[in-house]
Amino acid sequence: MSQPRQRIRFLHTSDGVKLAWAEAGTGPLLVKAANWMTHLEFEWESPTWRHWLRFFTEHFRYVRYDERGCGLTDWNVPDLSLDRWIDDLEAVIEASQPTGPVALLGISQGAAACIGYAVRHPERVSRMVLYGGYARGYAERSNPEGLREFQVVIDAIRVGWGKENPAFRQLFTSRFLPEGTPEQLAAFNELCRRTTSAEVAVRIMELRSKINIIDLLDQVRVPTLVIHGDRDHVTPASEGRLLASRIPDAQFVEVPSMNHVLLEHEPAWPRFQDAVLDFFGMTGGSRAEDPFAALSPREREILLKITEGLSNAQIGERLSISEKTVRNHVSSIYDKLGVWSRAQAMVFARDHRFQG
Repeated sequence: MSQPRQRIRFLHTSDGVKLAWAEAGTGPLLVKAANWMTHLEFEWESPTWRHWLRFFTEHFRYVRYDERGCGLTDWNVPDLSLDRWIDDLEAVIEASQPTGPVALLGISQGAAACIGYAVRHPERVSRMVLYGGYARGYAERSNPEGLREFQVVIDAIRVGWGKENPAFRQLFTSRFLPEGTPEQLAAFNELCRRTTSAEVAVRIMELRSKINIIDLLDQVRVPTLVIHGDRDHVTPASEGRLLASRIPDAQFVEVPSMNHVLLEHEPAWPRFQDAVLDFFGMTGGSRAEDPFAALSPREREILLKITEGLSNAQIGERLSISEKTVRNHVSSIYDKLGVWSRAQAMVFARDHRFQG
């Protein structure tokens, strides 16, 4: 399948920042919180990110954005706080004009923004996937030796971030892709250089290092999937396990990888895709062939009754089950079909010639 074209737009945040966001693909709405580092245009062809884009746009209406200070968004901004990152995610979600609750994807520090939004607006979130995420920034979880290492990286960014010679940036980027090919490392180096300035990169890193949202984790009330590389060099797997253990009923999947950004050639990548599709009630190939393949026999029965115009109470009577059980099945049907209302489910079933 060829990768769909993306559409880039701009919005203005409440504090006047011009923020770039993009969408591509069709299906249930999935919004990715910004992570380090992005450029909506350059990552589209990046060997580091293009397989991510291809996967998500094949299955979702995939929305992402360049965070303040990066990419096509304004670079010189006064406020880079976590609260502003959550506000920006909220602004992008509103600009995408969702017709119901949205699914969220939080990669690395994007997990904190997703968690913050989900706690702030639980009724607006259907599901949440967190990959390589953390609740505690580097300064909140590291010993003195680790903090000295962090300072070395900060100093290297200050000295050599914008230079043509990638040696200084390599100190930073090689931690993200320790198993990357020379082509992937070179592309990631160039992406970082084009994404922001040394000054902004240092500000973002220092602020991210101080994140601590431990107290928010047990307030999450949405279905959550946590995926983490078992030997991640940037965010240790223990941080992923912490998220999964503190977020109520969260699922946890550990994949075999040293990379902070999963690469297309490694075995962890198909494992990641399978976990995401399973979490959303999709299957890799059957969804394209039969959009109703993920429905259970009971859900197919209930969808057929919906298309006949029956209410939940009437369906319960016909099938000899409680109205509450019908409601639970209907919610599951909505999730699996990527619709948000009874009317949309009826239209979807009609358009795809559903016959039970």
